[in-house]
Amino acid sequence: MSGFSRRRFLQGCSAALVVGFSLIRPVSTLAAQALAADAPDKPIDGEQLDAWLVVRDDGHVVVYSGKVELGTGIETALRQIVAEELGVAFAATSLVQGDTQLTPNQGVTAGSKTIQVGGRQLRRAAATAREALRQRAAEALGVPGDALQLQDGRASVRERTEQAVSYAELIGGRPFAQPVDRSAPLLAPASYRLVGTSVPRVDIPPKLFGEFSFVQDIRLPGMLHGRVIRPPITGVSALEAKIESLDDSALPDGVQVVRRGAFLGVVAQSEWAAIQAARSLKVQWSHDVALPEMERLYDYLEALPASTSRIVDRGELHPQFEAAARVLEARYEWPYQNHDSIGPSCAVADVRDGDITVWSGTQGPHQLREVLAALAERPKESIRVIYAEASGCYGHNGADDVAGDALLLSQAVGRPVRVQWSREDEHGWNPKGPAMRMRMRGALNDAGEVRGWHFRNWTPTHSTRPGPDAGDRALLAGMLIHGMPEFSRHVGGDRNAPVDYRFEHCRVEVNWLKVADTPLRPSALRGLGAVQNCFANESFFDELAHAAGRDPLQMRLQYLDDPRARAVLEAAAERAGWQTPRRGERRWREGTVSGRGLAYARYENENAYVAVVADVEVSERGVRVTRVTVGHDCGLIINPDGVRNQVEGNVVQAISRTLKEQVIFGREGVTSLEWGAYPLITFAEVPEVDIVLIDRPGEPSVGAGEAASAPIPAAIGNAIFDATGLRLRQAPFTRQRLLAARDA
Repeated sequence: MSGFSRRRFLQGCSAALVVGFSLIRPVSTLAAQALAADAPDKPIDGEQLDAWLVVRDDGHVVVYSGKVELGTGIETALRQIVAEELGVAFAATSLVQGDTQLTPNQGVTAGSKTIQVGGRQLRRAAATAREALRQRAAEALGVPGDALQLQDGRASVRERTEQAVSYAELIGGRPFAQPVDRSAPLLAPASYRLVGTSVPRVDIPPKLFGEFSFVQDIRLPGMLHGRVIRPPITGVSALEAKIESLDDSALPDGVQVVRRGAFLGVVAQSEWAAIQAARSLKVQWSHDVALPEMERLYDYLEALPASTSRIVDRGELHPQFEAAARVLEARYEWPYQNHDSIGPSCAVADVRDGDITVWSGTQGPHQLREVLAALAERPKESIRVIYAEASGCYGHNGADDVAGDALLLSQAVGRPVRVQWSREDEHGWNPKGPAMRMRMRGALNDAGEVRGWHFRNWTPTHSTRPGPDAGDRALLAGMLIHGMPEFSRHVGGDRNAPVDYRFEHCRVEVNWLKVADTPLRPSALRGLGAVQNCFANESFFDELAHAAGRDPLQMRLQYLDDPRARAVLEAAAERAGWQTPRRGERRWREGTVSGRGLAYARYENENAYVAVVADVEVSERGVRVTRVTVGHDCGLIINPDGVRNQVEGNVVQAISRTLKEQVIFGREGVTSLEWGAYPLITFAEVPEVDIVLIDRPGEPSVGAGEAASAPIPAAIGNAIFDATGLRLRQAPFTRQRLLAARDA
């Protein structure tokens, strides 16, 4: 770190708190950090301690995280982890996140890995810093290091607490200049004072009182507004469309047209002027319509060429089905779904003087920088991506794509450009949660035991995020310029395809489809394939239990050896007052009936354990979920209220996805382009949610951002069956689908 002066270090570390020029109204810390007058001089190599945290002159600790706040409360939780391990007050910390010039590259904020992985990295860095401060304090005070206690930002001698030195005195404003020590001792959970408590979320008050600025609120001096004109059809086939002719004679003065391949945009002084200009362009497109009829979507998917992965092959399956007393088969289907943040995707790009700065709600600033560099044909070192929180995320939405739009338009006009998608853009063009088909086959013997279990699904990859296999063609703009890439990564479609149940004879097969063959562009939606696969697995388990005349709870417990799995099931069942379902057939024709269903999942088969009991009412008006009881074990809980927030959010969103949500399309693309055609659950439909959190201080923390979504659809489906005797195997469980099943 030669040449790394204290002055330059302080300037760099303070940059996150400096605003270089004023905006329309105050922005969040993370948006403001990018507006510093000078680029900071600070290491971002995750092997170096100074990449992770800095102690300022006043003792305040600035924490640097490559993981970003998506509305999940991680800003608060990560500060709790660092404050605890370092021995400072929570209020003496702040967090800078998602800035390619300031923060380490921790990968994409996805997969419920922020606390599980990112928190662990920060904890280790804080422990390294604590021990470095202990050593410095021991030298300053002339005592052995083990005679010191480090607390509240100071090191003091035990039994002589007046003999002390503050962290600011020890290192304030200076670099640690050492690597992260992976052997640094971690504090024992029994000593925790902050971790495990419900510290209020720091981001809620400014959001609640309208003081927070999202990426949509950023305004720069001299900023213009852009709009992109895309082919009149949507879907994968539209990405091969070409512009045959363009008439811009109706454009008013001051509007600039930007064209690169089939990427076409306009730039104007205001957003409304850009919208009007986009509408006035006369464009002729050449394209092929290749979408299947929606009514035969799942047959279409199953008929596509596939690469089959047999991820579980245990025992001898064929003889078990030959000898079975009863064989059950079932088919489950899940539609394309949207992310549907309340605000559409937005980004601001500033391409001037050889440097590029992009403000984005991306989940992966470092990954986005790589593909923006390819799109701009510039070295990545010239690009700075700064995370500015958007209005929710729920997976790979349009945040990366709109950043590419803004970059190309700004590069063409040499001024900052803001691009905000319309709702029609969002519903039509953002990546979708994939449609999937799952086929199940099970064998029971005379004793009602499961002797054979066979799972198959048909799925594309659940991640077409920016990454090394697609370059700038991972962005919508790049696809319109170069065409659709073939994504080589098989991600997410196998998530929770295997079950935790101890079946002696079991086979699980995943049939991977090529992205280019599928109707709509797929990518990550909360939970990825765990939601679809658990829907099939946990529904079919109940079908087997019913056929065997068994209690679904007791039958699950029979096949689970993991005590933590059993514990969440027992906790949810006890809290809900579970009773063995009544035997015999149900015949619902009219009136209102009630039912109860159960489902279980361990997310990704190795992370959080979740069990759900769903209570429903069914009538000719449709299905209403009245209560959801959740047993949840994510190891050591950092912030109980934060975990509850996540579980509640999962429950509400998964109910919406189960009962209402599906992308509607025709031969020329998506037709559910506005909220009326894509309904979500309303406040009046939100049920009571009762959560049993099982805290395990001796176990590592794992993520809570997605796990509780996975078992919800099956629990609701099982409850509908309990109430009516109707087995709904295709989501969403709309009123029309319910009545059609009744009248069949």
